[in-house]
Amino acid sequence: MTTQAVRLFRKMNGLFAVYKPQGVHWKHVRDSTESNLLKALNSCPPPAPQLALQFQLLSGGENCSSKDVVLSPSMVPTLADHPLVTGPQFHKVHVGVGHRLDAFSSGVLVLGVGKGNGVLEHLCKSHVTRDYTLEGEFGKATDNFTHTGRVIEKTTYDHVTLDKLERVLAMIQGANQKALITYSQVDLHTQEAYELAVRGLLYPHGKSPPILTGLRCIHFNPPNFTLEVQCVNETQKYLRKLIHEVGLELRTSAVCSGVRRTRDGPFKVENALTRQHWTADSIICVPKLSVHTSKATDFEDQTSEVHEGSSEVREMLRLHRIS
Repeated sequence: MTTQAVRLFRKMNGLFAVYKPQGVHWKHVRDSTESNLLKALNSCPPPAPQLALQFQLLSGGENCSSKDVVLSPSMVPTLADHPLVTGPQFHKVHVGVGHRLDAFSSGVLVLGVGKGNGVLEHLCKSHVTRDYTLEGEFGKATDNFTHTGRVIEKTTYDHVTLDKLERVLAMIQGANQKALITYSQVDLHTQEAYELAVRGLLYPHGKSPPILTGLRCIHFNPPNFTLEVQCVNETQKYLRKLIHEVGLELRTSAVCSGVRRTRDGPFKVENALTRQHWTADSIICVPKLSVHTSKATDFEDQTSEVHEGSSEVREMLRLHRIS
């Protein structure tokens, strides 16, 4: 018989997104979520104890002078399944982590529970794009490309304008588009290459360096500026170095003051759970990719509910079928 704790665990199956704050290690996010889920599962009432047949010897009354032994059958609960004997129903809940974020960065972090860990592997192996907002500051350079690092250079930035910044960003994006075509291993003179490019499904195959698929400035107020980036195979260190390289191209210097992931494939920051909602009740209610069967068609139906029409979802489904 399925217990209440097992039914609760099945409701948690799937992938969901949490919001990792800046300055918090991703392992702390995973461990906190595991602890909250384990606490919720073990707080469920235990199943009703099983009954066992037991014979009791009757005594007193008329049976005292009789030489015959009289037994009375009765049903009594067994203690073999008692929580004080067996211990907690769950000793470990494995929570998988998708594309990770370092302590300096914040934003969407995808986690998997139960069967969702298997789907999480497909998400990590697929070439889904991720969105970031990068906060930059002109006028100085540090040893680790962040505003908290040791300052090694200070420069002027009065000559930097929005028009010059956009030209530099266009140059960087153009170079990355050429790299994307190179690593996609698709013949550019074919109809297939054209259709993939139009649908936004042109992705690098195999191992490739970080590639930017989109780059633009959304805020410019010197010395501060904000970039919006879409990329694949990136690291947060690479994104911080990107701010530094933008400063060099503008004949100045720049540091990164913030890296925030706003989307990881089909998971957006709007649906990410904040720290106070890393609980079982919130995880059950949040939209997530849940897998109750191995059929790719069912997986596709549930994925489309989270982000209908997403090219990243279609690419992940394609890789799921291939594997």
